[in-house]
Amino acid sequence: MPLYFPFSINKEEGIVSKIKVLIIDDSALIRQMLTKILNSTDDIEVVGTAADPYIAREKIKRLNPDVLTLDVEMPRMDGLAFLNNLMRLRPMPVVMISALTQSGADTTLQALESGAVDFISKPQIDIAQTLDSYAEEITSKIRAAAHARLSPSTSSTAAVKALKTPIKIAPKYSADVIISQTQTPKLYFKTTDKIIAIGASTGGTEAIKTFLVKMPPDAPGVVISQHIPATFSRSFAIRMNQVSAMTVDEASQGSVILPGHVYIAPGSHHLLVERDGSRYVCRLNEGNPVNRHRPSVDVLFRSVAQNVGPNAIGIILTGMGDDGAQGIKEMHEAGAITVAQDEQTSVVWGMPGEAVKRGGIDYVLPIQEIAAKVLALCNNSKNYTLPKSNQDSQ
Repeated sequence: MPLYFPFSINKEEGIVSKIKVLIIDDSALIRQMLTKILNSTDDIEVVGTAADPYIAREKIKRLNPDVLTLDVEMPRMDGLAFLNNLMRLRPMPVVMISALTQSGADTTLQALESGAVDFISKPQIDIAQTLDSYAEEITSKIRAAAHARLSPSTSSTAAVKALKTPIKIAPKYSADVIISQTQTPKLYFKTTDKIIAIGASTGGTEAIKTFLVKMPPDAPGVVISQHIPATFSRSFAIRMNQVSAMTVDEASQGSVILPGHVYIAPGSHHLLVERDGSRYVCRLNEGNPVNRHRPSVDVLFRSVAQNVGPNAIGIILTGMGDDGAQGIKEMHEAGAITVAQDEQTSVVWGMPGEAVKRGGIDYVLPIQEIAAKVLALCNNSKNYTLPKSNQDSQ
């Protein structure tokens, strides 16, 4: 059963208490800057700091914080070892502080697998000025972590080994004429190719892994927009390739989207899907952030709505904010089947919750059931012509 950590409430006065944060970092400057940023808010209070995990252990017992920030690399005990012990003995929301390096990316992804809620990139130069520019990101991630649902990590090895026999995906044919937002008629050509488009943010790396380990090696092509820094996306693709029966890689300019392949947006680019003759291809764009993100889920979903339409399945997973909610609604209106992760299994039910609220979702499902539902939809063409109904969990 996932554990939920809301703000504490003073029942007599009806006052919502501040989020209590313990900062664990061997850098005195980082501790000072994080304390300054978090204490400048009305709803967050730094109750203590610790220079290493051993000091932190005692302060956790004494201060009972709601959220920890945890440096990846520290003396006496590294952050990952401390996190594993913490999640085994006293699970609580943790936001990792990670260096923008290859080793930092690898360790952070391991931390997310071990139960960390999210991470913040640690600047390498001019730390004081750069951290100030991160103030909004830091405070929003602390707030999200305070409400996060924590689930125990699980091994993916057995799921991959179980995929011994490829599951054949039945073709779907469509020649519907769809009206776009600009009311210009849009023709979707008949095709046997399906595209599965996935968007995620906070908690998304583990949700994506849960989905991919259940997909067979001949599943339809998958495109993914996950909010992640540029230095992390390559490591993420490599880790997903290790646990999935599909071939997973970072998307590159002009990559043809093929069955059995997964294309993850680079952390520095928006990912779009376009048609090139009879094929679907990846297009990368270095345009401005959308909804404060690049890659943006809305950008991916909107391109799929416009260029793939009813040949697509859209999936919006756990994440903070509302990026992707409008884009998946446009996919829904273009005839695509749409799925949202349910609240119970989401770390943060922001993005999927907003998508449901806007009426762009056909199915709301636990993350463990989404892959099976997608494969069933691909194998049963009748599902594509049934009337849409929001929050159908069958």
